[in-house]
Amino acid sequence: MPDSLLNAVWTALDLPAAALDAVQLVGDGALPSYFDVTGLAAASVGAAALAVRELMLAQGSAPGRVVADRRLASMWFSWSIDTVGWERPPLWDEVAGDYATADGWIRLHTNAPHHRAAALTVLGCAAERAAVARAVAGWSGLALEEAVVAQGGCAAVMRSLDAWRAHPQGQSVAREPLIAFADAGAGGRREWAWTAGRPLAGLKVLDLTRVLAGPVATRFLAGYGADVLRIDPPSWNEPGVIPEVSLGKRCARLDLTQVADRAVFESLLTEADVLVHGYRPDALERLGFGEQVRQQLNPCLIDISLDAYGWTGPLAGRRGFDSLVQMSCGIAQHGMQIQGADKPVPLPVQALDHATGYLMAAAVVRALIVRLNEGRALHARLSLARTAMLLTDALAPAAAPLVNTLAPTGDRDFAPQLEQTEWGPARRYRPPVEIAGAAMVWDRPASSLGSSAARWGQE
Repeated sequence: MPDSLLNAVWTALDLPAAALDAVQLVGDGALPSYFDVTGLAAASVGAAALAVRELMLAQGSAPGRVVADRRLASMWFSWSIDTVGWERPPLWDEVAGDYATADGWIRLHTNAPHHRAAALTVLGCAAERAAVARAVAGWSGLALEEAVVAQGGCAAVMRSLDAWRAHPQGQSVAREPLIAFADAGAGGRREWAWTAGRPLAGLKVLDLTRVLAGPVATRFLAGYGADVLRIDPPSWNEPGVIPEVSLGKRCARLDLTQVADRAVFESLLTEADVLVHGYRPDALERLGFGEQVRQQLNPCLIDISLDAYGWTGPLAGRRGFDSLVQMSCGIAQHGMQIQGADKPVPLPVQALDHATGYLMAAAVVRALIVRLNEGRALHARLSLARTAMLLTDALAPAAAPLVNTLAPTGDRDFAPQLEQTEWGPARRYRPPVEIAGAAMVWDRPASSLGSSAARWGQE
């Protein structure tokens, strides 16, 4: 029988409960965490695949089973690619991390140059960990968080689970659904060129997302045949994760402040089946592509959006990332308390990002089913903070020393073919889930941002 996390996700998708009989969770081992991170991995991956199965049924396919591997799902929540003869870029900027304040702990997120500059401007120190630590130690945590955020940076003071539940933002997030669907009205039954075994083939997915949840969502969609076109501004880069998340996609650049690029984007948006975006809520509005404009341009558009801290409450729209939300909502403090550690103990992987990514993909597929069957367009909103609540409210494993009980990886974990990425050959883990009649395979290797033209179905 499926577990409680899978039940919770499937209920949020509002798809037939009987479909749960078709999913099987297999595999042993668990990631080292005081929360059920492996259960979350299996549930989110399994639900996304089960939604694809439901879409296949709507397309006329025979019913089949879905098998989600807890072990492989957990491994995909970390780093799914093993480089061969080249080094992957570092994941973190040297300044990013947890620092002791005068009254607790804070995390600074400085991977983006402008976020790093904001933190250093507030602290007035050199870009060296020792100098940052000395400067942070003179601040109260909340005052520093507010100062960095006001400067345009990203920071989060460490709170307990109880403190977050009592916080106005925690209370607002608790009232939000895990996946907030909204009916955008009759948009028509726009078809896509799917084929047997490739249920998303021909589907045009416009990807306006960055690290890490949104790119995970569109990577999943590409695995079942979607034509995913990622658009980034000219100056943006995230080298630490691009080999991980650009699998199966084409990546182009557009400057939406320029007339010519705006015209290209408008044309892409008009033809898109799906828009997945993770900018702050007012960003597209300020660029002249707000929700009403998008719907006028494309009434059939399935619009899936993500933010960090939730869509209501005093912190709605705040810049944020997985590691910051873990500090804010009590995950890092709970790990520290249970372990008796002298510093924050976060999750072993960026599980909020990955899980939310698969939930976003599942929301896309559920919306496709509605559009195919009823001719209506659905929109959906998700947040890292609400996914965190799904995890923290679940029954956690018994407190014990943190031990990674996943078996050591070996050749059996990797796909048989080398992936010829832009940076060199690599081995990618086998897919974490199997759907009878539809293999998860990617038509394109990982590539860098800006490596393709901003056109559908073109190199």
